[in-house]
Amino acid sequence: MEKASPFASSCNACKQCAPLGACIAFRGIEGVLPMLHGSQGCATYIRRYLISHFREPVDIASSNFSEETTIFGGNKNFNTGIDNIIRQYQPSVIAIASTCLSETIGEDVPRLIGEYRAIHAGENDLPAMIYASTPSYSGTHYDGFHEAVYAAVKSLACAPVGSTGRHINLFCNFISPEDIRRLKEITADFGIDTMLFPDYSQTLDGVSWDVYRRIPEGGTSIADLKRSASAMLSMELGYILNSGGRNGAVGENRQAESAGGYLQKQFGVPCRKIGLPVGVNETDRFFDLLSSVSGKAVPQKYHEQRGRLIDLYIDGHKYVSGKRAVIYGEEDMTVALASFAAEIGVRPVLCASGGESGKLRETLKNVLGDLYPPDMITGQGMSFEQMESLMSELKPDLMIGNSKGYYIARKMDIPLIRTGFPIHDRIGAAHARTLGYEGASILFERIVNAILEDKQRKSPVGYKYM
Repeated sequence: MEKASPFASSCNACKQCAPLGACIAFRGIEGVLPMLHGSQGCATYIRRYLISHFREPVDIASSNFSEETTIFGGNKNFNTGIDNIIRQYQPSVIAIASTCLSETIGEDVPRLIGEYRAIHAGENDLPAMIYASTPSYSGTHYDGFHEAVYAAVKSLACAPVGSTGRHINLFCNFISPEDIRRLKEITADFGIDTMLFPDYSQTLDGVSWDVYRRIPEGGTSIADLKRSASAMLSMELGYILNSGGRNGAVGENRQAESAGGYLQKQFGVPCRKIGLPVGVNETDRFFDLLSSVSGKAVPQKYHEQRGRLIDLYIDGHKYVSGKRAVIYGEEDMTVALASFAAEIGVRPVLCASGGESGKLRETLKNVLGDLYPPDMITGQGMSFEQMESLMSELKPDLMIGNSKGYYIARKMDIPLIRTGFPIHDRIGAAHARTLGYEGASILFERIVNAILEDKQRKSPVGYKYM
């Protein structure tokens, strides 16, 4: 069953704005400073939101629209903002994202970039400039994230005609910094030269500093992004990505193709989409593809990790079998978590997302296969208010998703396993592990232990042996 909102507005939406997602992806570029072309409030809100999740300092510049700028255009503010960024930060890249205000008045940001470059034509040390169209009123933070990935690749990828490297592109999707580090470890264990993007594993989860650094170390280098055009293969983690376009429709200025799709179309780099490797089934597919690409067998340590995960499933199956779960968040993460839940015996009764690709239900059916519950409700463009209304009838045993659903879990007195983005009421979100066999082990333990703790808490006796 599929549920969609019949309303033009929503209360407590299950999403954040597109420029926020763009800023996260842009932080995965080495030497970057993100800039929002719009009001100061947008940058302040997004900085605060990201700091609360990643627990790291985040600088985001703004062209600082005022009433006058809104009427007469932001050209002057744009040029002044770029000048200030270069003077104070000396970035290698300035990554610009639009907001609802600049999009509403029709600002032509590529033209502004061209005019700025023309004014400074004699200067050799100008930073690279990337632009992503991310109006706040259209799409979600997940759309903004993938729009930024697409924009970076489109702006920087280049290769001599006929050149083909021996490296691969790995577009890792919106995952935690810790999971990015694990992906780099896995591809290195296969001996694969990998251009991974976006890589915010250091820039949004760094070490303690003695002296504040305005631009943290780390990120995918410009050189790596340039050579993405000569890779032998692109791998994209996620089946949906931005393939549905914003709000399920591709507008005139909207590129529905992903970064991997662009490289395939423009440079002939083959592209393979594969699910986020959460759980045994999807991780098996991921490792099989890496083995095929590298020509090497799966390293023994991953066979052992898989074996321990299967053993863990056996140990904990009696606690999770038949439990009813509500799963929500970004569309591809919702698909991955639903696949994982189904394979451990948890029954997804509602899979919800604020995303509006129109592909969530179809993708869930394809990925879950025989494990797809025919009566499962799929919700796109959903708000937490709508989720709560459905859950009052579904009466689930647990929720799996971000911390914005906590008030519902509290009201219904059921466990919430915090996964994804944002997580504002716990620390350690940047270190969360979900991908791979070890990530699935950690997630499985969290789910089982949350169920056991809930049972103990509600028991009048308080079991000590379970």
